[in-house]
Amino acid sequence: MYDVIIIGAGVAGAASARELSRYQAKICVLEKEEDVCCGTSKANSAIVHAGYDAAEGSLMAKLNVRGNEMMEQLSKDLDFPFKRNGSLVVCLHEDEMSGLETLYKRGIANGVPDLRILNREELRAMEPNISDEACAALYAPTGGIVCPFNLNIAMAENANANGVEFHFDTEVTDLRPVEDGWEIRTSKGTYKTRYVVNAAGVYADKFHNMVSKKKIHITPRRGDYCLLDKTAGNHVSHTVFALPGKYGKGVLVTPTVHGNLLVGPTAIDIENKEGTNTTREGLNEVITKAEMNVKNIPMRQVITSFAGLRAHEDGHEFLIGELEDAKGFIDCAGIESPGLTSSPAIGEMVADILKEKMDLKKKENFIATRKGVLNPNTLSKEERIQLIKEKPEYGNIICRCEMITEGEIIDAIRRPLGAKSLDGVKRRTRAGMGRCQAGFCSPRTMEILARECHKSMFEITKSGGNSQIVKGINKDSL
Repeated sequence: MYDVIIIGAGVAGAASARELSRYQAKICVLEKEEDVCCGTSKANSAIVHAGYDAAEGSLMAKLNVRGNEMMEQLSKDLDFPFKRNGSLVVCLHEDEMSGLETLYKRGIANGVPDLRILNREELRAMEPNISDEACAALYAPTGGIVCPFNLNIAMAENANANGVEFHFDTEVTDLRPVEDGWEIRTSKGTYKTRYVVNAAGVYADKFHNMVSKKKIHITPRRGDYCLLDKTAGNHVSHTVFALPGKYGKGVLVTPTVHGNLLVGPTAIDIENKEGTNTTREGLNEVITKAEMNVKNIPMRQVITSFAGLRAHEDGHEFLIGELEDAKGFIDCAGIESPGLTSSPAIGEMVADILKEKMDLKKKENFIATRKGVLNPNTLSKEERIQLIKEKPEYGNIICRCEMITEGEIIDAIRRPLGAKSLDGVKRRTRAGMGRCQAGFCSPRTMEILARECHKSMFEITKSGGNSQIVKGINKDSL
């Protein structure tokens, strides 16, 4: 019997788990995939939004600004990459200036600090590659960029270090109220809990509608992206947005915390909650719209494209709280942009709700910090030489594009909630994220996974489930 079971190990679920782990309670996270960060949280713009876009007075606005405030200290405590590079919303036509002013006023009302509108000359000085058509921009210096994988993984690892259990490959199939709480049926048996937190992303409406007469509807909104090589990473230094439209913030151009350039997303409503395939039409739209705001983007340097799904709730608002007609069931639904930015504040809000409901007491031994996978590039030459003397695996380069060592991969596998697949290693170390997109390093990474996890090469997968890489030996028939 658990005190709290959280459905979903994305950023909202992991943040809730981490905040709840401050208290004396038995907590479990159920995740249908093989790892944390396998849904919306792994495929997004990696932006820490300033908070001028969400409607004044909305929960989105409140949690966006609060999450932005929390992110810098959280990145230090949990050791993940974060940078305040500032954001620009570009206005291309004088007759659209009213839209920029509306955003400015909304940002001020939402409590976003240091906002200002730049004229053409100020904008050009700040971003030389901005479109020649640009006449002004809203500048938000508190905007930032983050590594979404490491944010998610860091919060989950810290929660786990503080006693939260994580059960992977465990799909929730049904849940119902019982006398002392909730019974949750899964692909791996039945669980019982006093409280449920529904942080299931695009599937959150499914679980909400199982228990409530007041139905909600979540539309998977697909976003296509192009990722460019690090040689293009300095094309812009700020996150460059278009003026928002009906379907959100539009196509952006931004550097990433790892030095790449990211362009996207589209906003295409679909029915398939697993529909993360890119399309030619979608990628063409990304390229066309990006070039409206930033000129001379070196699109020949694209190294990969991908798509993610946003959990768009019909009311375009975060739904966080206990259901009136399902006591003990806490919704954490409709977490679309700015959900990544808001996630620390979402976790804080969920924990506050349950602290009051359950009269939870704080732990005396809460572990507030966590160290990420050691990056040898952060060491001095002398420190790195000493590290390799003590641990020779840090002198063995596995991924040549990103210069990732065997030592880093071993660390990623052995640490709490460690990697079990190629994608798990990739998200924790960046092995396979470079120019060749794992063409060189996959076999060696698989060998390390097989050795460390005590498995055969036939059992190693790209992303869990049935995604085995090696299906057989090509000379068996001989």
